[in-house]
Amino acid sequence: RCPMCAMDWQVLTRELSLYLENQVRVGLFGSGVGLSLVLGFGVAYACYYLSSIAKKPQLVASNNRFCRFLEEYCPVVTETYYPTIWCWEGRVQTLLRPFITSSPQVQYRNELIKTADGGQISLDWFDNNDSIYYPDASTRPTVLLLPGLTGTSRESYILHMIHQSETLGYRCVVFNNRGIAGEDLLTPRTYCAANTEDLETVIHHVHSLHPSAPFMAAGVSMGGMLLLNYLGKTGRDTPLMAAAIFSAGWNVFESVESLEKPLNWLLFNYYLTTCLQSSVSRHRQMLEKLCDMDLVMKARSIREFDKQFTSVMFGYPTIDDYYEDASPCRKLKSVGIPVLCLNSVDDVFSPAHAIPIETAKQNANVALVLTSCGGHIGFLEGIWPRKCTYMDRVFKQFVRAVFEHGNKISSM
Repeated sequence: RCPMCAMDWQVLTRELSLYLENQVRVGLFGSGVGLSLVLGFGVAYACYYLSSIAKKPQLVASNNRFCRFLEEYCPVVTETYYPTIWCWEGRVQTLLRPFITSSPQVQYRNELIKTADGGQISLDWFDNNDSIYYPDASTRPTVLLLPGLTGTSRESYILHMIHQSETLGYRCVVFNNRGIAGEDLLTPRTYCAANTEDLETVIHHVHSLHPSAPFMAAGVSMGGMLLLNYLGKTGRDTPLMAAAIFSAGWNVFESVESLEKPLNWLLFNYYLTTCLQSSVSRHRQMLEKLCDMDLVMKARSIREFDKQFTSVMFGYPTIDDYYEDASPCRKLKSVGIPVLCLNSVDDVFSPAHAIPIETAKQNANVALVLTSCGGHIGFLEGIWPRKCTYMDRVFKQFVRAVFEHGNKISSM
């Protein structure tokens, strides 16, 4: 090439580059085509979000006085819930919450208490001795917290509940199921959603330590199922003045069937099964006295684990007998104290069709709050949901309502 040709080629290339750059800028944004597409998509998504995603929860309660109590002192249950706009789908919320939400720092005081069969239960206390509102420990309101299936006092949702309680001046105690929080098993027994003996022991122990303190409980997932089964068994004969339930599985048959669908098995079922196996493998030598641990460790689903371990551990003839006994929907009619239950209808752990709406309407002590989104212990809201979730706000407002206006709720 001659120098002149080379120069012409460079000029041509530069001019073509500038032309294309200008065309992209003008064509996409200067002419408004690209901007219109972006804005159009944004408007369409916003319309869909506001019409189909962000909704007021459904409040199910047959007792008008209970409804009015909630509307006045726990208004969050009647306000529109705006899920995080970029992850409102139930499975996504369920998966992301443990990674997105913060874990507030909590200093616990551990207590090991003995059980009638020779076992031990680990309780983690947050005494809140710096409480400004309730400086007298003997009358400081107490919240008993029950974590989920393999959860402990270190779960982020438990830490958030304690943080909310701390700001209100309340004391918290977390009930860790046997063998799950690092303590040894002294007897060949763990826990399940149906057997309430350990919970009864804990409730009476906590109440005996602070008999003059207002006392209520909150359970999450399996902890909520256990608490509901306890309340269905005891009726009004309990020192608890009220309870809050979050993401409980109402019908275990339906929950297990939902979790066995291919995608749900891949995302949740298999992982939870391995967590259960891990929680019992540490106590293998003790548990081999009752169960074939080789079969237990081969389980590939929660149903298989319950068949080989849980139902055998607690003496049920079949797994169906255990699942029937563990399903809170069968005991809801007998609940004798005010209970607020929060569920999302897109929770794969508790399918919408299995939520006992009609049964709840038959008990004046029960109120169901059903959101359109939220998943299982998700309920994320805000652009970047690091701190407070919708579930946290429901917990804080309801607990405060019970402790500060309990005379109105107890007279229902």
